[in-house]
Amino acid sequence: MTTFALRNVKQLGALGLLLALVAGCDAQGEEAAAAPPPAPAVQVATVSAREVTLWDTFTGRVAAPETVALRPRVSGYIDRVAFTEGELVKQGDVLFVIDQRPYQARLQMAAAELERARSQLQLSDREAKRAEQLWERRAISREELEQRSAARAIARAGVNSAQAALDNAKLDLAYTEVKAPVGGRMGRAEITRGNLATADSTLLATLVSVDPMYVYFESDQQTADNNPYTSAEQSAVPVKVGLANTQDYPHNGQLDFVDNQFNAATGTLQYRAVVANPQGLLRPGQFARVQMPVAAASKAILIDQKAVLTDQDRRYVYVLDEQNQATRRFVQTGRRMDGLLVIREGLADGDRVVVNGLQKIAFPGMQVAPEPVAMASAERANAIAQNSL
Repeated sequence: MTTFALRNVKQLGALGLLLALVAGCDAQGEEAAAAPPPAPAVQVATVSAREVTLWDTFTGRVAAPETVALRPRVSGYIDRVAFTEGELVKQGDVLFVIDQRPYQARLQMAAAELERARSQLQLSDREAKRAEQLWERRAISREELEQRSAARAIARAGVNSAQAALDNAKLDLAYTEVKAPVGGRMGRAEITRGNLATADSTLLATLVSVDPMYVYFESDQQTADNNPYTSAEQSAVPVKVGLANTQDYPHNGQLDFVDNQFNAATGTLQYRAVVANPQGLLRPGQFARVQMPVAAASKAILIDQKAVLTDQDRRYVYVLDEQNQATRRFVQTGRRMDGLLVIREGLADGDRVVVNGLQKIAFPGMQVAPEPVAMASAERANAIAQNSL
């Protein structure tokens, strides 16, 4: 009996210990379930007002400053095409060669005619001088003297005419080589070897200059009238140019022309910028995006555009208070500047704005864990993220 009772006591003790452990685990589980989840981490940038120049973006088109439609100055059959289609050529390079043999023969004929005219002039000059000596002795009549003097003048004119014919023959022979009047890029050959080219008529090829390039774009009347940078007193207004398939503006240029009247059909004013193009990345006819300064702001607040959200027709950002609670702040946006968005109303200097991690904010007033970043750094981070997609 004693042994059995002792065994029961041990079993009851073990059961009690097991129940205590189970109760302890349940208590810990309830405490873990009751603990709030950690605040989500978001990137926060402090806004600051600074002096900026406001830029606006326009749609433009690239054009070559010089476009040449190559046509022959003499007629003849094409003997050689001396360029590769699409290649870069220098001013003075030979592009087409017209059969030179007929023009070489004409040059030889003109040279021979000049020699004949010079011989005639020498003879006429000797006869005129002899006539002058005979006239002094009254050995000939005055009529004969005048005839020999006129013959000498006619012979001199013949030499001048033969010399002009020779110069013209040399010029025609030189024109058989069609050379590049400007440096640039060649188009395709419109005519090939063996075909007849007619002077001042047949189109041989098209040549366009490549460096620098023009970019034409237009601005509406309100922007043009309020732009202090394009007035008559301003010069060397900078512009930035990017192609339609890029996000940045890698090409720098200057405004060099503003039209003297608005287009009555569109109500716009045309501008022209000169852009260096040493690598030939810009080609005539391309669409381009142009940034030009349009207004000066003494103080402006700029934030990352990713931080701006939309609620129907209103825009807002999440601003953190002292307790790191994200609250909505409705804002009015303006132009873009250096990849950032100008805030005209709604933010003040020193506000902390959520720039990354907005998807983690489930509702206004939610507490978050801020990670301070610079506003420009946030913009670069977004660019890197976009490029990695």
